[in-house]
Amino acid sequence: MNYISTRGEAPLLGFEDVVLAGLARDGGLYVPETWPTLSPEKIASFAGMPFADVAAEVIAPFTGGAITRDELRAMAADAYSGFGHSAVTPLVQIGPNRFVLELFHGPTLAFKDVAMQLLARLMERVLAARGQRATIVGATSGDTGGAAIEAFRGSPHVDVAILFPEGRVSDVQRRMMTTPTEGNVHAISVRGNFDDCQSLVKAMFNDHGFRDRISLAGVNSINWARIAAQVTYYFVAGAALGAPFRPVSFVVPTGNFGDIFAGYVAKRMGLPIEKLVIASNVNDILPRTLDNGAYQMRGVVATSSPSMDIQISSNFERYLFEASGRDAPFIRAKMSALRETGGFDLGPVKDAMRREFGASAASEQDVAEAIMRTRAATGYVADPHTACAIVAAERVLGEGGAPQVVLSTAHPAKFPDAMEDITGERPGLPPRLSTLMTDKERFTTIDNDIAAAEAHVEALTRATAERT
Repeated sequence: MNYISTRGEAPLLGFEDVVLAGLARDGGLYVPETWPTLSPEKIASFAGMPFADVAAEVIAPFTGGAITRDELRAMAADAYSGFGHSAVTPLVQIGPNRFVLELFHGPTLAFKDVAMQLLARLMERVLAARGQRATIVGATSGDTGGAAIEAFRGSPHVDVAILFPEGRVSDVQRRMMTTPTEGNVHAISVRGNFDDCQSLVKAMFNDHGFRDRISLAGVNSINWARIAAQVTYYFVAGAALGAPFRPVSFVVPTGNFGDIFAGYVAKRMGLPIEKLVIASNVNDILPRTLDNGAYQMRGVVATSSPSMDIQISSNFERYLFEASGRDAPFIRAKMSALRETGGFDLGPVKDAMRREFGASAASEQDVAEAIMRTRAATGYVADPHTACAIVAAERVLGEGGAPQVVLSTAHPAKFPDAMEDITGERPGLPPRLSTLMTDKERFTTIDNDIAAAEAHVEALTRATAERT
């Protein structure tokens, strides 16, 4: 299994190199050269199977034999052993035809843990076998940073630097990045928004001299292994609700398009998905794109669902590549237009996108009402991101059709101020995080400046010292 760049000007890589590379050297994102498929019999066998075993079966075709199923199964079992629910990603029914897929039972209470815990073990395996170190640099709108720091803290082979927007993440999200004491993890506050942080990270990847000096690797959803790991819970949920013998619909709160692209991948692999629905807050670039056929950036508004306070949806490039028939010149032209003008027209891709996806954006009032309405009707307390998905399910899917799976991407306790404002009650953290809000913080604040960011990262990494 080889991997190609969406922009068509980077060398083919195998799975292990893709795990370490993150962003392609031409600025594109890696996708498999061909899409593997799973038979209906294989999908049916996932019903009741342990999550780690399903993960091994789903991810194995993407490795091209570089990692065996037994190795994957062992890594996955270790990765998910610390999750707070034996099912890892349990389903909870909240309506006659609607289910919540809880993805927040990992160590940092967010869906990013499902992929990040496994990615850490994959990277450690590759680096140890090669006798190498790597420097991970990532940008976060809230959850990726904590999940990455938790997954790699204490690693002998990896240093981690996470950029987060100053004042734009919740206190709980920030403290999950700033309280770990291990010397290989570093939280960096940037004077700007998430898109600024993401642009800095992309600029570092595109500075090939810097990239090579520090052995730069990425763990944002630009890293293909992140997407591959997320595909697992679509198959787990689908099989639990009767797939492949009946279709299932998924409603996904998403800003960066990574989580819903994993659903698209599951569909390409054979999971019968009736509809994929994009759920957004007022930072509604993806619903607007679906409606208007044009991807056009606007300013970012701070909301109660900060992980979706985004206007640059990196993984959308992967979908455009597939929907355009893998037309790399088309992708290069559109990404150039985005960089130069802040937007682009989808052209012939818009009809394909409308067939594939539905979309809805929720206002802050919509979010509050959905949280209260759901709690009153079912007793279930959803976080603001999940509430955006509940709103989208109601508007786009209604009550009928295939079983509806609403992805719940974070625990309400990650957003205590917002939840208290809406419900009048402050959700508590699990006992294992009882000291999080009083532990000492450790982070650096920098300007939104690529030279300052690169200098700071280069000073902290062990990979540089190893090369000198």
